[in-house]
Parts: sequence; structure tokens; C-alpha cells
Amino acid sequence: MAFAGKYQLESQENYDEFLEATGLQMAKTDHKVVTEVVQDGDSFTWTQSIPGWSWSIKFTLGQECELESMKGVKFRGTVTMKDGKIALQFPEYFFTAEMADDKLVMICVTPGEKGVAFKRVSGRI
Repeated sequence: MAFAGKYQLESQENYDEFLEATGLQMAKTDHKVVTEVVQDGDSFTWTQSIPGWSWSIKFTLGQECELESMKGVKFRGTVTMKDGKIALQFPEYFFTAEMADDKLVMICVTPGEKGVAFKRVSGRI
């Protein structure tokens, strides 16, 4: 599955609830987040940015690596891909991303019985 490209936020669901559940309220923005994915085979650089801020991780599918969450927490994880969907367990939530109708669809789900599912859909720019 080819993820490479630059995408701009088009819609999102449960944004405020997700920020509250993960303690990321200070990250709230009205800017349209831009996600850039550079892909070289199974190796990726995944960057999200708004004016004045960016966050980036690098990983190779199936290989454990050191990553950093948006809260600045360093952790070790293995990014996997199954059925065209990228998946990674962050300390605060479970992340998946897939391409659907040439749109990047990312879903973050917080743990627990009352977990929050945050969905972000971004179109190519």
C-alpha cells in the first residue's frame, strides 16, 4: 500500500474527547493539520505539522524501534501492516492508518471500557 504523499485535514470525529482522554488538551488547534508521509519500501518518515509546530517519527515495518509520542514520551514499539493498514500501540492510544479512496484515514483509540475513538480524514494536497 502506497502511503507516500502530503495530506491536509478534511474532517475529524471525537477530537476534543480524544485530547481530554490523552491529556493533550494543550495541543488543541483550529489549524488544518498537514501530514506528510515519506515511504521507501517498508521504511517511513511520518510527520504532522501546523504553523509553528511539527512532530515526526521514523520507522521500518516489522522492526522494533525507539519512537516518541506527541507528549514527548519515548518508547519502543513495532509498527506493523496488515491488510493495508498500519498499526502501532502508543503509550496513550492504539493508532491505525489506511488509504481509502485516495484519502489518509487515521484512527486513534484510547484504552478502557470508555475508550475514545478519534478519526481523522485527510486529502492529498
